[in-house]
Amino acid sequence: MLKGIITFFILILAVETAVPADNGCNISFDLAGHGNNFVSLAYHMGDRQYIKDTIYTDKTGHATYRNKENLERGLYMIVFPDNSLFELIISDDQEFSVICDRSDIINTLRFIDSDENNAFLTYRKRWMEFQENITIKRQRIERLSDKDSINMLRMEISGLEEDILDYIRNTAKKYEGSLLSSMLYSMLPVEIPEFNIPLNISNRDSMQWVMGYHYNKEHFFDNVKLDDPGLMRSPIMLNKLKTFFTNVIIQAPDSIMPEVRKVVSMAEGNEETYRYVLAFLFNHFRDSQIMGHDAVVVMLADEYYLNGRVDWVDEQFLNTLKKDVAGIRPSLIGKKAVDFTMETYSGQWKSLYDIKSEFTIIYFWEPNCGHCKVVTPKLRDFYSRYRDKGVEIFAVCTQNNKKEWEEYIAESELEWINGWDPLRSTGYDFYYNVKATPILYVLNRDKEIIAKKLPIENLEEFIVSYRRINN
Repeated sequence: MLKGIITFFILILAVETAVPADNGCNISFDLAGHGNNFVSLAYHMGDRQYIKDTIYTDKTGHATYRNKENLERGLYMIVFPDNSLFELIISDDQEFSVICDRSDIINTLRFIDSDENNAFLTYRKRWMEFQENITIKRQRIERLSDKDSINMLRMEISGLEEDILDYIRNTAKKYEGSLLSSMLYSMLPVEIPEFNIPLNISNRDSMQWVMGYHYNKEHFFDNVKLDDPGLMRSPIMLNKLKTFFTNVIIQAPDSIMPEVRKVVSMAEGNEETYRYVLAFLFNHFRDSQIMGHDAVVVMLADEYYLNGRVDWVDEQFLNTLKKDVAGIRPSLIGKKAVDFTMETYSGQWKSLYDIKSEFTIIYFWEPNCGHCKVVTPKLRDFYSRYRDKGVEIFAVCTQNNKKEWEEYIAESELEWINGWDPLRSTGYDFYYNVKATPILYVLNRDKEIIAKKLPIENLEEFIVSYRRINN
């Protein structure tokens, strides 16, 4: 039930934000045992932590942090020189006091004139007690063999889980409108109901999974205020976005794109969160190693970055993005592969579309490429097993030393179609986005791209799976 409840020690993604103009910040610190020293006021940014400011204490450990402008709403840290720290919420009211003893921060930390921070502190203590109790009971279960005793402990664990969830809900409701409330609501997991599936349905487990998947997907952000900039400046928003787009939804572009639009629309109510969410999505799918995710990048570029809905990037970025997307677009999975005709090793001219095979593999390679020297022999072995089983390979050498190319083909006994286009007159480098080698594309009978940049180790499994699903 508690899967998905978030801890507070995961760093957030960087985003440029504006400082609000208001009554300013005035926070008093009394840090016993830390006189004539300093602490750092720090914040999370991406996968790093940065110092916002340095606060110096007098001989008694007293210091005051003042700023004419309010700090941006979010979860901050006071970090001591030895890197020990405590967290505090910076919300709307930024005039309060912080008291603690340096020798025992956890047990002495308290806030004056900040109910929100005291409630947050109480929550943290309750959460730690909960985790300790759960750990003890799970360790006891591992040592037991008696089923009744095990079931009793599991019931006790369920009771503890319900108690902490009730506490989170009640505290979030009590402080409605505060950053603490937004944070606590965001930590509530999606509670998937029991679906009433008739007993005579043969695939009840599959149907249960599908219904549960759709329910979880539709309700994952119910309690998350994606237009609250305070969540953006805490670990929560990044963690929720990462979890949803990595672990919750099916990793196929057709499943991802509607969810991208939905999530962006939820963040559009605030300029900062809109910028944050779009930046996360763009970087997440641009850096993804999952096949087909480049289609999501193209969609984000077309619908947001290149149509005037983004005003915080410069002209150079947009021009580069436009060029990159133009190079990706022709080779997206599902597109029909662009035909090319090349002279081959045998001296004949061969067109990609001339190949009449269930599968056609396009292999871009070089004789002196270190990785190619590993992949090429493995692909040759695969070809020896599948050349009579509906698979043909059109290998395109991307360098212009014909002697090296011919010698390597002869020495390695590469019997597939070996294409030669040293001037790149066919434009294969553009149409197939060839920026490095080796690269594998897999086409079906209709010359549609069904896989690309596939590791050679996964090629055979992919062919077998594709046949099983599509035949």
